[in-house]
Amino acid sequence: SPQVQPFLPLWLAQPKRVQKRIKDNLCPVRDVPGIHPWLLKKLQMNGIDSFFPVQAEVIPAILQSASNGYLMGRGGYRPKDICVSAPTGSGKTLSFVIPIVQVLLDRVVCHVRALVVLPTKELAQQVSKVFNVYADGTGLKVVLITGQKSFAKEQEMLVQKKVTGYCSLADIVVATPGRLTDHINQTPGFSLTQLRFLIVDEADRMIDDMHQNCLNQIVKAAFQIENDSGSNMLFQRTKPGPITAASSCSPQIPLQKLLFSATLTQDPEKLQQLDLFQPRLFTSVYSEKNRDGTETEQDNKYTLPEGLSQCYVPCDLNSKPLLLLYFMLKMKFTRVLCFTNSREASHRLFLLVQAFGGVTVAEFSSRLPPNERQRTMKEFEQGKIQLLISTDATARGIDVKGVNYVINYDAPQFIRTYIHRVGRTARAGEAGVAFSLVLRIQERRFLRMLRDAGIQDIKKHPVKGNSLKPLVQQYERALCKLEKTVK
Repeated sequence: SPQVQPFLPLWLAQPKRVQKRIKDNLCPVRDVPGIHPWLLKKLQMNGIDSFFPVQAEVIPAILQSASNGYLMGRGGYRPKDICVSAPTGSGKTLSFVIPIVQVLLDRVVCHVRALVVLPTKELAQQVSKVFNVYADGTGLKVVLITGQKSFAKEQEMLVQKKVTGYCSLADIVVATPGRLTDHINQTPGFSLTQLRFLIVDEADRMIDDMHQNCLNQIVKAAFQIENDSGSNMLFQRTKPGPITAASSCSPQIPLQKLLFSATLTQDPEKLQQLDLFQPRLFTSVYSEKNRDGTETEQDNKYTLPEGLSQCYVPCDLNSKPLLLLYFMLKMKFTRVLCFTNSREASHRLFLLVQAFGGVTVAEFSSRLPPNERQRTMKEFEQGKIQLLISTDATARGIDVKGVNYVINYDAPQFIRTYIHRVGRTARAGEAGVAFSLVLRIQERRFLRMLRDAGIQDIKKHPVKGNSLKPLVQQYERALCKLEKTVK
């Protein structure tokens, strides 16, 4: 039967295409129109003299949408929402940090005007760090709420009670969904009625059922009527809709949504839930050079970093740990990020490699307290740890410096998981290799999953049983050792 093509809204079907090849398409910072001279200086101080393609397209788009300042005057038009689908490591964070800091530079009163929601604590920390770098010296206040501090402490960071009522201590809030929802519901004086930008990073994960509720709550809070101090009635927001005489007489603060993801869902129903306003989609695609010099655009649903090589190793269950040890000890892989499908599997593999010896190894999972995870991450980046064993939850979106290899110890079950895992290497135009250990019974399904996503360039990389033999004796000793400790 002929396949039914899903009907895509026009903005999805005809996106603004962004160059995929990062290194060949860098754009000097000074060539991007409209960036404040002060921020240009900041960028240069941080060693950034050119933007990645995604940044060069998205920064001006956001700045332009706020060109009337963040308060929209009468007859002002409402800015379009923006969606950015670009591969891991292509510079999405800076694409929203720079324009948001710039738009808020001339704010007078402190209110929460930008809210960034991210699925994990690590990601939130990473993003708030970048905001702090660029907000430093502007007087803008960035507050991180992820539940790492006590609820009361976070409340003190967000609002201050004065005789006249509550006042906000944050211009920009970076948060994880659960903690944010708690503050919306339980923190007196925490108000989103002046919110101008709602940034949802790793958007596809945030659209998933568990967080949809959080997004609904944010929007509801943004359109609430404030009545404690009366003066805010001037900025009464009307729910987006046709402009009427009544709705255009008072100045409106528009709420603009900015969505970022490496795997932005193409599912119109899911996007429908986000209730986007005339959205613009920016997406990066490959342009492949043909033999005759012409270029064809491959329309892959998913794009992978350009410097990434992909291999898979057909194997059986018993040889998986041996293969990992072989890569580390015989092939001398360094800076390896290794993924398993569960915390238990991660932990067990970690203990096994440790018992075997000869490899500096650490685990990175939600079992560990955040400060320990940060220390592990630092040691891995410094090269003190050669093998980091992790689950998907912990590593999603994390920008780890200098990962040379990603090893899928357990083959991922979903294409999206695959994209995010292998995207931990080959970031910002560097090279990297991804190895997937695939059980023979999974091989057909695994290859079909990649093929359906338009990923053709994965090479089969068989490892002969003979290569693993020298490891067997010591491996069996390690297993015995492990059984004892587990008992």
